[in-house]
Amino acid sequence: MYSPTLFQDQIALVTGGRSGIGYGIARRLLELGAKVIICSRKAEPLAEAAAQLSQYGTCVQRPCDIRNTEEVEALADQIEREFGRLDLLVNNAGGQFPSLARYISDNGWKAVMNTNVNGTFFVSRIMANRFFIPQRSGNVVNIIVNHLRGFPGMAHTGAARAAVENLTKSLAQEWATYHIRLNCVAPGTIISSGLDTYAEPVKALLDQMEQENLMKRHGTIDDVANAVLFLASPLSAYTSGTTLYVDGMDHLHGNRMRMVDMFR
Repeated sequence: MYSPTLFQDQIALVTGGRSGIGYGIARRLLELGAKVIICSRKAEPLAEAAAQLSQYGTCVQRPCDIRNTEEVEALADQIEREFGRLDLLVNNAGGQFPSLARYISDNGWKAVMNTNVNGTFFVSRIMANRFFIPQRSGNVVNIIVNHLRGFPGMAHTGAARAAVENLTKSLAQEWATYHIRLNCVAPGTIISSGLDTYAEPVKALLDQMEQENLMKRHGTIDDVANAVLFLASPLSAYTSGTTLYVDGMDHLHGNRMRMVDMFR
């Protein structure tokens, strides 16, 4: 669908790129000519992922906790040394867990908010100041979730991702003068390694949700990656501050209380 040279020689950073959606995004960017940096917290699986991705093009890696600005600055140092610039940032790193709000601990709440909100802002600010603003060009795609009608059963991530969506709108306006575009992709239920950590009752619920989806399926990693490619490319040059839902219309349809009912 996309030209194999769409991102020829562009430099892209994908956070959380060692597995799941992040890995799939990195692979597609490499296939279309980009040079890609991936980061995540766990060094060994990150190195393995980079080795696998290198069959598609130039892929380098650096362990980085996006909640730690010193580590993010060190990541920017490496990008500057190896490539001299950055063209695209995909803020994919994040995390959550199913739970009724009344049982979310202080630490659980803080962990989700810190990673999803603070981490996204820290990486965006540092990469903008280091690369995008001096270059007067840049593109940021933030991966959030389908939270349009709330996210009962995962109130922490619904709140965090809504904050990221609003942050995206604010930064898109502030940074437009520097020719920086920012947009969000909001996946619904996507079949990826991220589902492996969920308990069996949650997995059974996902099977039910698949049948209730208007398109009668869950999404794939490529569904999300292809949306990111569109927003990252010149094909969307007049689009910024928006959210593209990739969820088979689940943001418009379906019972948002299913997970809560399961817990009860």
